[in-house]
Amino acid sequence: MFNFLVSESLRNRQFVLATAAILVIYGALTMRALPVDVFPDLNRPTVTLMTEAEGLAPEEVETLVTFPIETSMNGMPGVTRVRSVSGVGLSIVYIEFDWGTNIYLNRQQVTERLNVVREQLPRGATPQLAPVTSIMGEIMLVALSSDTASPMDLREQADWVLRPRLLTIPGVAQVIPIGGEVRQYRVTLNIAQLTALNISRTEVETALRQFGSNTAGGFVDQHAREYLIRNIGRTTRIDDLRNLPVAHRNGISVRLSQVADIDYGARVKRGDADYMGRPAVILSVQKQPSGDTLKLTHEVEAALADLKRVMPKDVTTAVLFRQADFIKVSIDNVLKVLVEALAVVAVVLFMFLLNWRTTAISLTAIPISILITVIVFHLFGMTINTMTLGGLAIAIGELVDDAVVDVENVFRRLRENKATALPEPALRIIAQASQEVRSGIIYATAYSASIWVRAARQSGCDEAAEHLDD
Repeated sequence: MFNFLVSESLRNRQFVLATAAILVIYGALTMRALPVDVFPDLNRPTVTLMTEAEGLAPEEVETLVTFPIETSMNGMPGVTRVRSVSGVGLSIVYIEFDWGTNIYLNRQQVTERLNVVREQLPRGATPQLAPVTSIMGEIMLVALSSDTASPMDLREQADWVLRPRLLTIPGVAQVIPIGGEVRQYRVTLNIAQLTALNISRTEVETALRQFGSNTAGGFVDQHAREYLIRNIGRTTRIDDLRNLPVAHRNGISVRLSQVADIDYGARVKRGDADYMGRPAVILSVQKQPSGDTLKLTHEVEAALADLKRVMPKDVTTAVLFRQADFIKVSIDNVLKVLVEALAVVAVVLFMFLLNWRTTAISLTAIPISILITVIVFHLFGMTINTMTLGGLAIAIGELVDDAVVDVENVFRRLRENKATALPEPALRIIAQASQEVRSGIIYATAYSASIWVRAARQSGCDEAAEHLDD
């Protein structure tokens, strides 16, 4: 087969050159639009379930929440493994599916199973599906700090200004705020006043549960038209909460402010965040698996710059972690290796062969091969990442070796043929010289690839080795 390819390529030289030029141009255009990431998606399709169960110890979370969810998820089509972590008031269940399954279909199957198990969970424990993110989904950490604003004000800026805006960017899967203080109503009951007015805690809890909600009052017919009766009670003003009726005594409404002290307080937290020794709120920006990290980072930074117009002047944002920097360094290293390889091949070939044509032919093999590889990445939905870039850096050495061996043998055979009394046609000599070393080059390249696969398996990267096998 290789003899046929070499012979036909020499026989149709113009067609081969034109095809190579088209592939180079198309590869250069494709490379600009190819997604860039840190690592390829080496994890099986995984659906993550998070369930909050406030007030429960880890043992109770494991027994009452995690175990029922795990039991219901086992046995689903395509499920290969179910793992879980139970903590204080939190249960996390990981459902791993087989390779090649559709993640969105998997999430639908998990949702259907959840409808069955919800009745078995404690009251208030509602499982939530985590967003679809990649293996290295955290692309940025943004710190929100101020010299004058309180941690509660910073958290409100993060929850109601920054987070909704960043979630509108296509490719952003989740924005998680860390630190600060979550504002909530704080009601401190006056036990003596409750006893004096004969009001129970149940009455207060019932009134608080109904606060800030709209209710329906049926409908009324007037002038041949039907009008809906609604009681608009939705509010967030603390004064309305103070004036909330909790009971009726002797025909008079008892307000909440008469039996309790009402103000704003911070929700109980188990962690905090700071920046430069000051309280801060840190936003973790996570991306979807198909997102381009470099492009998405630029869009997030543009959104942060645009948000400065509507944020208080004393509130500042600072980028703590930027995954795009690591990717950029990796790409620059590969480009550096490529330039060094071109320079070394050019110097070595010209020094030993003293022929510029052989040098030029060997040098063109590197960019053509890399750009064709980019086209293959695009067709198979692959991304430019540290693993593929590392593979390209290794392949450059193998490619240079193959090109040097082939070109040197062809050049030597042509020189020997020219020195004979009856020289044969140049194309025949080129085909024979290439065929002489072709099998050795193929076997050596295949052996090198098998060594890398074996090294990946020995290091424990079985999933990476499966991708290398493909």
